[in-house]
Amino acid sequence: MMFTTDVPVRDVIHHSLLSCCTDATLHDAALQMNKHHVSSILVMDAGEPVGIWTEADARKLDFTDQSLGEKPISGYMSSPVDTVDGDESLSEIALKFQRLRRRHFLVTDQEHGPIGVVSQTDVIRSQGLEHYLCMRNVRSALNQAPLVLDESLSLADAVNRLRESQRDAAAVRRSTPENYSIITERDIVQWLAAGVTARTLKEVCSNELYAVDEDTGLLQASNLLKKKGFRHLGVVNQRGGLIGILSYGDILDSVEYEYVNRLQEALQSRDEALKASTAHLRLAQRVIEASLDGIIITDKHGIIESVNPKFTQVTGYSEVEAIGQSTKLLSSGRHSEDFYRHLWSELQSNGYWQGEIWNRRKNGQVYPEWLTITAIYNDEGDVAQFAAIFSDITDRKKDEERIRRLAFFDDLTGVANRRLFQDRLEQAIANAHRHQHRLAVLFLDLDMFKRINDSLGHVVGDEVLKVVAGRLAHTVREGDSVARLGGDEFTVMVPEVDTMDGLMMLAQRINDAISEPISIGSHELYISTSIGISIYPDDGMTSEDLIKNADAAMYRVKADGRGSFHRYTDSLHYDSVRELTIETRLRKAIKDQAFQVKYQPKIELKSGRLIGFEALLRWHDKVSGLVVSPVEFIPVAERLGLIGTLGEWVLEAVCRDLLYWHECGYEIVPVAVNISVQQLMKGDLATTVRRIVRNTGVQASWLELEVTESCFIPEQADRIADILHALRMQGVNISIDDFGTGYSSLSYLRRLPLDALKIDRTFVTDVAHNADDARLASTIIAMAKGMGLKVVAEGIENKEQLSFLQRHGCHEGQGFMFAKAEPAKQVSQWLSEHWNPFEALDLQGGN
Repeated sequence: MMFTTDVPVRDVIHHSLLSCCTDATLHDAALQMNKHHVSSILVMDAGEPVGIWTEADARKLDFTDQSLGEKPISGYMSSPVDTVDGDESLSEIALKFQRLRRRHFLVTDQEHGPIGVVSQTDVIRSQGLEHYLCMRNVRSALNQAPLVLDESLSLADAVNRLRESQRDAAAVRRSTPENYSIITERDIVQWLAAGVTARTLKEVCSNELYAVDEDTGLLQASNLLKKKGFRHLGVVNQRGGLIGILSYGDILDSVEYEYVNRLQEALQSRDEALKASTAHLRLAQRVIEASLDGIIITDKHGIIESVNPKFTQVTGYSEVEAIGQSTKLLSSGRHSEDFYRHLWSELQSNGYWQGEIWNRRKNGQVYPEWLTITAIYNDEGDVAQFAAIFSDITDRKKDEERIRRLAFFDDLTGVANRRLFQDRLEQAIANAHRHQHRLAVLFLDLDMFKRINDSLGHVVGDEVLKVVAGRLAHTVREGDSVARLGGDEFTVMVPEVDTMDGLMMLAQRINDAISEPISIGSHELYISTSIGISIYPDDGMTSEDLIKNADAAMYRVKADGRGSFHRYTDSLHYDSVRELTIETRLRKAIKDQAFQVKYQPKIELKSGRLIGFEALLRWHDKVSGLVVSPVEFIPVAERLGLIGTLGEWVLEAVCRDLLYWHECGYEIVPVAVNISVQQLMKGDLATTVRRIVRNTGVQASWLELEVTESCFIPEQADRIADILHALRMQGVNISIDDFGTGYSSLSYLRRLPLDALKIDRTFVTDVAHNADDARLASTIIAMAKGMGLKVVAEGIENKEQLSFLQRHGCHEGQGFMFAKAEPAKQVSQWLSEHWNPFEALDLQGGN
C-alpha cells in the first residue's frame, strides 16, 4: 500500500488561477466561478493577491438586498489571503486545514508568486488513504446532526441559517418526509450568478439529497463523491431517518489515524527517529494527541511515561492516574502468565509484538483490543522505551460474531442452518462409523404452510416458524441437533440411536408438540408436520444420501395424508426416481401436447339415457411406450405449477370436440371437466373460460366444471364463492366431485351456485353389502335432493350397486358397468346412435 501524504502540494493543484479585480461585482465573480466549476476566486490588485472570495464567503451575503449582485467583491472577500508553500507536503497541509479551520489556501512558489489554490477536496482525493478509509464507516465521521430547512423558507432566511449554524450544506425537507433536497454554498453562488434572490427554497431546490446507510464505508463514500461529482452525501440510519450530511471536510477530520501509522513507522526506525527535525517532532506530538487510537509510551520496564487523550477515553484512566503505573494496571486477568512471558520474549528478541488482547477499563469492564507494541532503542542499541498503539475492537468482535451467526445459524429462528447441519451430520457420521452405532436424520415439512403465508401474510408465517423451531428445540433430546434448511423445512439429527422404538417415540413427540395450537396475535392456528426418517448406515452412508432419503420418506407421508412419520425404504427410492422421470417427460409432453382427452358417459339411472360426459386426461408416454396414470402425473403437474397449462389445454380440446359434434348435427349433452385447486386459486379462471368459449364458438352451458370438495379451503371461502358465481353468470354448470372426502360444511355449500353433487366411488363400491356405506350414500342422496341438487354416483360396476342407487333416487351415474372412457370418435358414434346402455345390458329403468 503506497501513501501519498508526503507529496508536495504543488503536484496536486490546478495551476490555472481564477481571479478578478477588486471592483468586480459579486454577480460577475459568481458567474466566473459557476462557469469554471470552482469554489474560490482570487481578488487581485496591481498584480498582487489582496483577498480571496470563496463559496464559504457566500454565506455572509444578505439576499434581502435587491442590489446585492452589483456590490463590489472587495467588500466581501477574505483578506489577507492564507498561503502555503508549494513544497509543503499534503500531510502538513491537511493539519493546517484542521488547525486554522480553512477550506482553501493560496499556493505560492519560492518567489512567493501565486501558482494555484488548494482545497480540502484536493487533499482528500490525493492522499491515498484507501486503506484507512475502508476501515471506517460514515457514521464515525459525523460530528453533528444535520441542518434541515423547510422548503417554504426564503433564500435569504436559508442563507442566514447556514451562516448562523456555520454549515456548508443543509437538507431541505420536501412535502414527503422521506425525500430531501440539498442546498450548499455552491448553490448560493449559482443563485447569485443567476440573479435569483426573492425566491423560496421550494422554487429553486432541484438537487435531490443522495443518501447512504450509516454503515457504509468511508472509502465507498469517498469514491461515490468522486464518481457522482458531489461534495456532500446524506447519511441515514437503519430506520431510514436522516442523521447527518457528510462532506469532504468531515472525511478530512477523521483521517488522523493514518498519521499514527506513520508515527509507528518512525518509532520502528532508530536512525529516522534520531534524525527527525523539530518540525517532525511537533507534528508527531499533534498527531499523537489527535489520534483515534490509544497510545502509551513506557520505559523499558513497562512503567507508563506518557498517554494520549484517546487512552483516557478508552480505559477511563486519566493521564495523572496512569503515568508512573505499570501496564499491569490494565490487566484483565483473562490471560495466563505464559501469554505475557511469550509477549515480552517477542519484544526482547524482535522488538515488536502485535495481536489481540483483553484489557480492563477503570470501571472493571473487560474489553478486547488490537495492540501493537514497538521497542524504541537508544544509541547503544538497547531498548530504552516501548510505544504501544491500541484500538478498542469491541464492535468488530460483535460484527464477527454476527457474521459467524449469519454463516451458521438461521437468521429467523436462531437454529442451525443447512451449512452447520451438514457439518454436524458429517462429524456424527464419522463418529458413528468409528464407534459402530447408528444415527438418524428426521426431515420435517410443515403441512399446508403455504396457506398461512397466502392467507395471513409472511409476517404471521415467520412467527409460526419461530414457534415451531422453539418447540423442536424443547422436544428433542440433549445432543440432538435441530436445523432449518429453508422455507418450512426443518431437520433433526439424532447422533446415537439406541432403539427404533425410541426414535419413533421421538417422532411422535415432535408431531404432538407441533400440532398444539399456536396463537399469533388474534389468530389461533393449528398445523401439523410430515416427518421422513433415514438411518445410518442402513439408509445411506453419506450426509447427502441420508438427507435425500429422509426427504423422500417425508413425501411418502405427504402422499399418505400428512401429519405423521415414515421411515425410508428402498421402494421410496424407486418412487422418487419414478417421479423425477415423470417430471422430466411431463415437461416435454406439455410442450409437444402429447395428451389425449377421453370421455366417460354419464347415464340417467332412471331411464339409461345418455345425458352427459366426463372429460378425462390421458397421457401415452412415447419414451416408455406406456400409459401414465393421472394418479401419477397430475400431482407432479400440481407440484411443478403446470396444472394450469394442462387444464387450459383440456378445456380447449373439449370445446373443439363439442363444436365438432354440434356441426355434425348431434344433440349436445354437457361435458364435465375437472378443475384443480391451483386453477381455482391462481390466475383468473372465469376470464380463461370466457376466452376459450368465445374463441371456439361453443355455448358455455355445454360445459360443466367439477370442483373437488377439498378445494373449499375455509380461509378462502369468500374468494372461491365469488369465482364460482362468476362462472355461473356465464352459463357454466358447477358440480362438486368426490363428495364426502373433504371437510366442507353444509352452510357453506348452500352459498355456492351448484348444480350437482358427485358421490365418491369409495362410498359406492360396497354400498350393496356394507351397512355403513349404504347409510352414508343414502344420506348424501337425501341431503343433495333437499338442497335441490342433482346426484351423480361414480364407480358403478354391477347391478347390485345400480339397483341400490335407483331405489334411493340417485339421478345419474357413471362407471365401467356402462362404459369406460373412450376417445372422441366413439362419442360421435354414441351420439349418432342415441346409445342407451340399459338396452345393451337388458336392464330395466329405476323408479
